[in-house]
Amino acid sequence: MIHDINVTTIDELMRELNCLPNNFVFRGQSDASWGLQSTLERTLGERWNSHNARTFENYSLDSFKSKYHIYSGTEHTPKSKLSWLSVMQHYGVPTRLIDFTTSPYIALYFALETYNPLSKRDLSVYCLDYSSIMNSSIEYVKTKDKLFNESRTSLQARQDLVFEETVDRYAYDIAWITEPAELNARIDRQAGTFLISGNLEKTINSVINSNTYNNCTMKKIIIPAILYEGIYVALRKMSINSKSIYGDLSGLAKSIRMELQSYTQ
Repeated sequence: MIHDINVTTIDELMRELNCLPNNFVFRGQSDASWGLQSTLERTLGERWNSHNARTFENYSLDSFKSKYHIYSGTEHTPKSKLSWLSVMQHYGVPTRLIDFTTSPYIALYFALETYNPLSKRDLSVYCLDYSSIMNSSIEYVKTKDKLFNESRTSLQARQDLVFEETVDRYAYDIAWITEPAELNARIDRQAGTFLISGNLEKTINSVINSNTYNNCTMKKIIIPAILYEGIYVALRKMSINSKSIYGDLSGLAKSIRMELQSYTQ
């Protein structure tokens, strides 16, 4: 179960983030009322059901893969399903992947990136214990498959293969936190990883709140809108901005836009 934590000052926020050990992953969102939801779930909206979820993902994968060579130029061709989904996510195709990062400060940046300070909405940062979630997921698979003997250590070199041939193939009702073996520069800059539902037909919210993860630490830090400017200043002092995160012209443009927004307070 994800527990809400309300902070009222920058100091409280930083203490909450800094007290968490290195085995946590983070996601910032510009509206605290939003839950954890993939772009595929948001695209389907009220039409979400198991049939549509599978139909949409299969169609998107087949369509993207069949036309990839026409537009990819010098970019490499992904070799696994996880890598294909990652590239699709990167270019804006709705997928069941949810972006997370191992840096709480980069997560804070993403909460600000699409935030409109004139909306006065609260922001949020999700904090999930990667180690306990993955351990729980692995143990769940072992109860279903007696031959499955993977550990978090062994997964490091086999994450694409295990996801495709075990987790996705048998549509286990588990949460999986991973990144493809083939990382692009942007994911690397953002210390990025993905949260994904092992069962395409189940929303990530229904999976993460199942009994499998009762003993896992999962927090949602709710940040009042009044702290927006203070967070922006703090991140700027850390040199965490769109220029450092994206490293291209789009990052420069986002940086200028966010700087202008900071003066609308």
